[in-house]
Amino acid sequence: MHAPAPTGKANASRLIGLGLLLAGLAYPFGVYLGLEHLSPRLFALLLGTLWLARLCSSKQTPLSYTMAATALLFCLLLGLAGEPALLRWYPVLISLALFGLFAGSLYSGMPIIERLARLSEPELPPAAVRYTRQVTWVWLGYFLVNAGIASGLALWAPLSWWTLYTGLIAYLLMGLLFAGEWLVRQRVRKAT
Repeated sequence: MHAPAPTGKANASRLIGLGLLLAGLAYPFGVYLGLEHLSPRLFALLLGTLWLARLCSSKQTPLSYTMAATALLFCLLLGLAGEPALLRWYPVLISLALFGLFAGSLYSGMPIIERLARLSEPELPPAAVRYTRQVTWVWLGYFLVNAGIASGLALWAPLSWWTLYTGLIAYLLMGLLFAGEWLVRQRVRKAT
């Protein structure tokens, strides 16, 4: 038996999510390359449109609603102020929003890491559930450190340093954290 095909609304939600992901990946380079030629209001309009579409396209949990609403408020502030320096704060906002999302999941329902683990293994043993909570705490640390570094770069570093960190190094560190967690998970599985 085949799973039902995704509905049009589900497809739209996935496309918008992909658009936000790609916009997030390209954002630092867009700021670096476009700052002299594009208005911060244009960045606000483009990001705001994606976040508004995200908000309207899928069922929202209170945590994801808060993240989208926070991003929309940032876009509104950026659009009203038109201040180029504000552009550097978007990665900080996203890290803090993800921190809030992960932290909130620890206290309301199932932690995000546990939800992701249950996609491939629906019946997690109690040890695995404890492990996913610990991994969620590790990600909280990453998001806080990342927000701190991005804040420092936004305040005191040249645009090229900010771009290098927020556009490349932060993602490499995230990839290392994913890979490290995967290796630890394999060892934990073998030990149980």
